Amino acid sequence: MNVIAVDDEKFALEISEQAIKNVLPDCTLSCFTSPSKSLAYAEKNQVDLAFLDIEMGGMNGIVLAKELKEIYGKTNIVFVTGYSEYALDSYTLDTTDYLLKPLSKELVIRAIERLHSPVEIQAGKRVRVQAFGNFEVFVDGKPLLFTYAKTKELLAYLVHRKGAMCSNDEIIAVLWEDRTETLSLKSHLRNLVSDLMQMLKAEGLEDMILKKHGHISVVTDKFMCDYYDFFKCVPYAVKSYTGEYMAQYGWAEFINAYIESAK
Repeated sequence: MNVIAVDDEKFALEISEQAIKNVLPDCTLSCFTSPSKSLAYAEKNQVDLAFLDIEMGGMNGIVLAKELKEIYGKTNIVFVTGYSEYALDSYTLDTTDYLLKPLSKELVIRAIERLHSPVEIQAGKRVRVQAFGNFEVFVDGKPLLFTYAKTKELLAYLVHRKGAMCSNDEIIAVLWEDRTETLSLKSHLRNLVSDLMQMLKAEGLEDMILKKHGHISVVTDKFMCDYYDFFKCVPYAVKSYTGEYMAQYGWAEFINAYIESAK
């Protein structure tokens, strides 16, 4: 879960920061005294939950909330303020909660229980894999940038196989379905695996992949994935599915019927 807290009073922000960390010790938490800097951050990082002061210099918290919602419509907004008179205005924004300062552990728990756009809270998991819609991977809330499109497709297929060991022959048949297996393709696959391992190692995530005697798989408990959580009936995953699964890959098309049958 990627969380921000914004308050132009440093002391109040520190209290909020501690309360949030007490409840969500494994979330990615970024704190800002500047509303404009929080917006700049949100432009580059998906914000799941925002704790906002209302009376701030430079930008009113309600205006900030509207801007955050325009960037990512599923951002949960929680106002933390010393002024109760703004409550009515805040609720017109589909606000998750309106809390009076100082923020406490109990109030954060209350806000989490009222999330309008539920997000999965999983301790220790830095990686979020999105299989619904287009396949994407996020590390600490930031999209993982792949050097090659085929490296991304390789990881997508391994995620699709849910931790099953995949042979080199199987992967070649899927990723290059219109070509005959050759020594050149085998070499190409080795290069893709090496590229994937280097990318993950740079992020400290090399343990996401398991290799053994010409086979490779993902380690499924090292990341969260909407496709996996859908079949566990996790609310955020069920709501995330809108009829598309790894939409950029032709080999994934058939799975939509399987998902639909499970709804």
